[in-house]
Amino acid sequence: MFITRAISVTNFFVATSALGFQVCVLYPWHKQLDDDFEKLKKEHMRVLGAIKGPSESSGIEKRQGFREMLSGMSPWSVIGRSPVSPALSSSLVAAAEIPQHVPKPSIATSFNKTNDVMLYSRYALAGALCCSFTHAILTPIDIVKTRIQVDPLAYKNGISGGLRQVVAGEGAGALATGLGPTVAGYFLQGALKFGGYEFFKTRAIDALGYETACKNRYAIYLGSSAIAEIAGDIILCPFEAVRIRLVSQPGFGRGLSDGFARIVRQEGIRGLYSGLGPIMLKQVPYTMATFVVYENALEQAYKWVDKSTVSSAGITGINLGAGLIAGIAATLVSQPADTMLSKINKTKSETGEGALGRLWKIARETGVRGSYAGVRARLVMVGGMTALQFAVYGDIKKALGATGGIEIK
Repeated sequence: MFITRAISVTNFFVATSALGFQVCVLYPWHKQLDDDFEKLKKEHMRVLGAIKGPSESSGIEKRQGFREMLSGMSPWSVIGRSPVSPALSSSLVAAAEIPQHVPKPSIATSFNKTNDVMLYSRYALAGALCCSFTHAILTPIDIVKTRIQVDPLAYKNGISGGLRQVVAGEGAGALATGLGPTVAGYFLQGALKFGGYEFFKTRAIDALGYETACKNRYAIYLGSSAIAEIAGDIILCPFEAVRIRLVSQPGFGRGLSDGFARIVRQEGIRGLYSGLGPIMLKQVPYTMATFVVYENALEQAYKWVDKSTVSSAGITGINLGAGLIAGIAATLVSQPADTMLSKINKTKSETGEGALGRLWKIARETGVRGSYAGVRARLVMVGGMTALQFAVYGDIKKALGATGGIEIK
């Protein structure tokens, strides 16, 4: 027990020290580098503009002179040469007056590799903090939601009734059951989800070019969020398995480390990933729906207001509203898979029973109506959580100076 707690305290101290060094030392240094780079870029654009002006004037004068020369030519004006028809002369004049098309370059990232790492590290840190914070404060509602899903007959009085039932039967401390796995798991998952989404979205825009990306922006939102969420789910799955066991089986373990050890001892590493299929079926569609609805809601909101004139509080409010709409839509999409996840992690699998076989068995027993058990609790939890997540994520990004991302409209 002493060794376990000592390791936990050491890990916390190391992580806190690393975060403090990142925020207090590395961030101010790289912020200064970013500011210097922006000044250099502005000066570069000013010089290009100064060069471009005279060259454009010269090009206009040349085209005007060429037009006048062609207009003054008669069909037989040049002896010994082939006649020039009036139609050809007119087409040459038109060609001379049409400016050469210069393809619009894509908005590529302007940072070097070091600054790229720092930028996406800030996105990841902002995502980690917002996800762990929002899931932590909603732990009591998550407990009731999970109890309703795994035992709907015992917990049939809604959110408030379920909260009172848990407190009456197990004490107020039971409302914090699974807090450790929740915070740790969603800290890592949030870092990969938000940081990965920003990374893959930018890479897709760079690869396609800005104009093509604008036309296919919803595909970019869906693809980037799906890839990022898959990576996050692989990390989250063991923590979610422990959390569900702690919540659905009171007395299963004292906390995160004890729950991990018991599952591994009884079922091996496979037991930690028995819910990987359901968690992906839940989280991937949820995240895809969240980001595409959120981005679309922001796009519609900023058609009515000018973002450059909106205050910080106003931007936070818009993020809250867009996040709430996204959360409600994503909840309805992912609810059946969430119910299956709770049920598959409630107990260990039978001997020789595969994951697909368990999923099919649970789906048949649950039915469509049963798969939406606890949906009201989850709408409150996920809708509010998603709204809060995007608001907190935006504010933390701003505080960390995580600017430079690309918006496609």
